Amino acid sequence: IDAFQAWCGPCKTVVDLFQKIRNEVGSDLLHFAVAEVDSIDGLEKYRGKCEPVFLFYAGGELVAVVRGANAPLLQKTILEQL
Repeated sequence: IDAFQAWCGPCKTVVDLFQKIRNEVGSDLLHFAVAEVDSIDGLEKYRGKCEPVFLFYAGGELVAVVRGANAPLLQKTILEQL
């Protein structure tokens, strides 16, 4: 889940990066969702920071978090979790 805030410029560009990675590893293995934290009460703790936060879930459990638009770390975490 890409948890972002609408006012955050870098957050908008990271969506393209994540979709590129998804295309490279395959859509059968990786499912992607975008969540605007300002409109979802359950993501309230991620508000107020100008960075995207990527939340990785497996089996309904949060298994990894990547903060910021760090493409190498994001790709590494995706591959490790797959």
